[in-house]
Amino acid sequence: MNTNPPHPSAPDGPSGPPLRQPVRRLALTFEAFHDTHHLLWLRYAHLHTGSRAAALRIEGAISRQLATSWPHVLRQESVPFYAWTVLKEHVANWLSAHDRPVALTETAAFDAVSRALREAQEQFAVLESRIGLYSAIAELPERQCDVIVLRFALGYDDPFIAALLGVEESTVRSHVSIARRKLAARLGIPWRE
Repeated sequence: MNTNPPHPSAPDGPSGPPLRQPVRRLALTFEAFHDTHHLLWLRYAHLHTGSRAAALRIEGAISRQLATSWPHVLRQESVPFYAWTVLKEHVANWLSAHDRPVALTETAAFDAVSRALREAQEQFAVLESRIGLYSAIAELPERQCDVIVLRFALGYDDPFIAALLGVEESTVRSHVSIARRKLAARLGIPWRE
């Protein structure tokens, strides 16, 4: 019985020709990454554009861009962070091309306020009746706004957010703490940790 692995020029095995196997592995890694992130891309694009159709177009464009440059993407220091920057670029380009402001205030008010408030427990439960919450979130510095939207409006956990933004989990927690303090001050709510 021969236990040696097949030679690269060996005839096709059960998974196809030997030279196609690396291509298939690349495709599988992209599919896995896409399956893990495409819903986030859709939700984020929808929150910022206010349009489901726009979100679908943006998600499709991101998917195509990443798929066609997947070997390059895999060489990046952080694949989630690279994809995140591509997403933000596509959203910004769509908003600019359609001469529209970020729709976070309107979209989030309908799509995510109850979820955000539940997850923020007592502090955000007080904010439920405050119409200015999402306006205040939209006015936060970009990184703090992203962390608040990802954690409270979209429901992602700190490890996922940290990987996505290319930062440490402690940085995510710091952004949340600072942003919550700013939001409480802006909305006139007494702050407590």
